[in-house]
Amino acid sequence: MIMKKIYIILFAALAVAACKNNGSKSESSEAGALLAGGQTVQAVVQNVELATAQRRQVPQESVYSATVEPFAENHIAPQAAGRIKKIKVEVGSYVSKGQVLAEMDRLQLEQTRLQLQNDSTEYSRLKTLYQQGGVAQSDFEAFELAYKVRQATYKNLKENTILRSPITGYVTARNYDVNDMFMMGQPIFTVQQVVPVKLLVGISESEYTKVKKGDKVSLTADALPGQEFTGEVVRVHPTMNPSTHTFNAEVRVANKDRALRPGMYARVTVRFGENNSIVVPDRAVVKQEGSGQRFVFVFNQEDNTVSYVPVGIGRHMGREYEITSGLEEGQKIVVKGQNGLKDGSPVNVLKQE
Repeated sequence: MIMKKIYIILFAALAVAACKNNGSKSESSEAGALLAGGQTVQAVVQNVELATAQRRQVPQESVYSATVEPFAENHIAPQAAGRIKKIKVEVGSYVSKGQVLAEMDRLQLEQTRLQLQNDSTEYSRLKTLYQQGGVAQSDFEAFELAYKVRQATYKNLKENTILRSPITGYVTARNYDVNDMFMMGQPIFTVQQVVPVKLLVGISESEYTKVKKGDKVSLTADALPGQEFTGEVVRVHPTMNPSTHTFNAEVRVANKDRALRPGMYARVTVRFGENNSIVVPDRAVVKQEGSGQRFVFVFNQEDNTVSYVPVGIGRHMGREYEITSGLEEGQKIVVKGQNGLKDGSPVNVLKQE
């Protein structure tokens, strides 16, 4: 009986304590919701940092991929089949225009040379007789014609027996060895001119009216890290590729040090002039989740709040964005502290760039 009374007393004490605790919690919550005089507590003010939207000239450029091509490529071979007697260069040799690359069998050339030498003597004799009236004009003119034909034949044979490079460049292919029989198949040599080089850059059709002959470009090659080259648009092709909706602009690079080689993969930066545009730090631009929309928060100095403003963006330049719509010069925008902000949120400015 005594124990039962003790349990009753303890239960009553606990109930009283619980009621007191509930009362204190309610009072604490109400105090947290009210200020002195019955005013409600203001929403949490978020700390932010600001920057100023600036207007300046922004170069308009795009980067395209292209492959370095030789300025000229020649396939060296004689006009007729014959045996190769001498090979004077190898793949990788840098040859000059007019340099001998190979010699074919000279038998026919020597025969023609001896005949031409004999014809030359006979031509001189007939010319003297003709001038003295000892040979009819028709006979002299017939021989003169035959003599000129043999001269042309000899010149042609010489060009096709002693093979010379028509350009200055690298030998990039050799398909025969000494004493091989050339049978009008593959060329004996391929020579590529690399000073200068060219690139055919496929540019988007939306830029067609912006590209013109004489425009300057810059390019880099994956094989040559850290090096940048300059070039010039020398030709704009007049038609579009219907499948890719691009057109070709031919770019020429001087390449005097011969660093660029045909086949290299390059990234070409084409400049289309300049725009007078608004520029902001890229930290200010936020991408809306679930869409491609970009926006910024503009600071309202009158009431220390921010406004949600969608913007159009142009070029991304290092740590800055070009803004094409939505902002005006001089507006203050949030660059740090955007998380949790909404249109109309109050803010506390910690720093302003």
